[in-house]
Amino acid sequence: MKIRDKVLIIEDDQRICNFMSSVLESHDYDAKIAHTASDAEAMILSHCPDLIVLDLGLPDKDGLEILENLRKWSSLPVVVVSARSHENDKVQALDLGADDYITKPFGTEEFLARIRTALRHTRTALGDNEVARKGIYAVGDLTIDYNKHQVLINGENAKLTHSEFRIMALLGKYAGKVLTYDFIIKELWGPRAGDNNQILRVNMANIRRKIEENPAQPKYVFTEAGVGYRLAEGDDL
Repeated sequence: MKIRDKVLIIEDDQRICNFMSSVLESHDYDAKIAHTASDAEAMILSHCPDLIVLDLGLPDKDGLEILENLRKWSSLPVVVVSARSHENDKVQALDLGADDYITKPFGTEEFLARIRTALRHTRTALGDNEVARKGIYAVGDLTIDYNKHQVLINGENAKLTHSEFRIMALLGKYAGKVLTYDFIIKELWGPRAGDNNQILRVNMANIRRKIEENPAQPKYVFTEAGVGYRLAEGDDL
């Protein structure tokens, strides 16, 4: 008997719950529903889900509180699904530890793709994934060689600078996940670097010029406007 991934949907809108639950069940997921934060917090402990789909506008507590409390003790993947489309809401959720953020309304295929990606990250923790084993991350014609400190396109060295390689190396370790500008800056330049995104934007423009066939329509590094960057996985190509 196939073991199904358990998904806990935390959402107060019954119609959206029905839609998400139906989509998940029809694709071999075991979906459970919680309509309030108090029910959700109890079900997280009792049902031990593999992934949480989290709405932010709950009747008894803001979803961000659930996320913040969860991250104090668990790395359980969380995909936020919310009508809040302002970039500050996305940044806050991602900085608090959300694995992804989908803005309502959304399509079935996008929803399922985000679920698959978030679950895949739990199967490939940084200490035990392809990057850790082989020192290489590859997608399409792009290869990040961590041992040689090179990024290759079609087998040719893209000749990135040290800073450019460090950005790509970080994105490669979290491929498929949106990394906020603030996270990247603090990881690479330290907490004293502040929140000036200009140095990051300049480096990214140079990276795209070197690795993308058409920098205006990137194939490998995607921008979540006002939020951050995401490196492609196989499903993106």
